[in-house]
Amino acid sequence: MTSKHPLLNKNLLLLIICQGLFLTNNVTFIAINGLVGLSLSPIPWMATLPVMGYVVGGAFATSIVAKTQNYFGRKISFQLGLLVALLSSLICAYAAYSKNFWLLICGTFISGYYMANGQLYRFAAAELTVASQRDRAVSWVLAGGLLGAVIGPNLAAWTKSLFDTAFLGAYLTLAIAAIIGIGVMQCIHFPAEFKTQHALGAGRDLKTIVMQPVFMVAAIGAALGYGVMNLLMAATPLAMQICGLPFTDTALVLEWHVIGMFAPGFFTGSLIQRFGAIKIMGVGVALNCICISIALTGVDLHQFLAALFFLGVGWNFLFTGSTSLAMTAYKPDERDKAQAAINFFVFGTMAFTAFASGAMITSQGWKTLNLISLLPVFLTGGALIWLSLLHRKNKTSSA
Repeated sequence: MTSKHPLLNKNLLLLIICQGLFLTNNVTFIAINGLVGLSLSPIPWMATLPVMGYVVGGAFATSIVAKTQNYFGRKISFQLGLLVALLSSLICAYAAYSKNFWLLICGTFISGYYMANGQLYRFAAAELTVASQRDRAVSWVLAGGLLGAVIGPNLAAWTKSLFDTAFLGAYLTLAIAAIIGIGVMQCIHFPAEFKTQHALGAGRDLKTIVMQPVFMVAAIGAALGYGVMNLLMAATPLAMQICGLPFTDTALVLEWHVIGMFAPGFFTGSLIQRFGAIKIMGVGVALNCICISIALTGVDLHQFLAALFFLGVGWNFLFTGSTSLAMTAYKPDERDKAQAAINFFVFGTMAFTAFASGAMITSQGWKTLNLISLLPVFLTGGALIWLSLLHRKNKTSSA
């Protein structure tokens, strides 16, 4: 029987393309900013400061983006993000050309506004289809990151030597991608009810929303899931260079890592509908443990490849599950502040791990970095067990 409400429609398909362009920017930045930073930084442990600047900029921009989303609506706010992506790519290009380390950090910091906007694409996906398709819509838009998986690392590899300045071509190509994104976003129609201006103070206060166990666990899953992924992914290009592996191998590893991040998006939503968000997040925790176990066995190409692939799939299960779980914790008029809060936790964690990855990989090494990653993985698992026990207790009390 054909569904009366098909999942895919023009607006959702175009948003999937925008997600692909966003991840192209994201993955390319991760792939090259640490290496460009290492070549320009006065001290080796500062190499990932440009990566940190990207996520710190995202953390600072979350409240601004919440206000622009509330005031202008989805489309205009998303297009403002793409304009910032264009500007920041050009700044980074000039920083690489002029060998200005601090300007590079400035450019990536500014790009954080685009990152904060792009992180809301998954929430916007739920608004472009009926409620019964919400989880699958979120999952499919996240799957649009497969475009970034293929384009991002290969873009960095293809354009590395396009000019005398390494990776200058990559930054310039990202500027072109931002222009394409603006055009695609212009063609998306967001529902009228989500363009209506709502007072950010509407609904319950933010403290009440955040203190709900379900929201707390969703925030922990999203933040620590992203944190572990960022800690290991940001360090991978540096670790592989230290181990003497060529950048073509790094691009291959990052490509399969991002495929792992987004390919499951075609079915993660269905799995969440069938088994529930908490169980799927638990599988994500287990996959992170598998990733770290493989990484601890050695530093050959196949070990980096397998570890980063499992890391990507684990992130997908944790992040998609956390997004679905978070959407049960707030009402429509609480949307902007609730989504801004969870993204702030994500960006704050990413900022810390981006800095820590560079400092640790250059001073402690790949093995120690992976061992320390077990701590947030175990914390996430503990939070999921706690929420499961609360749900079981509530069911017993209401029986």
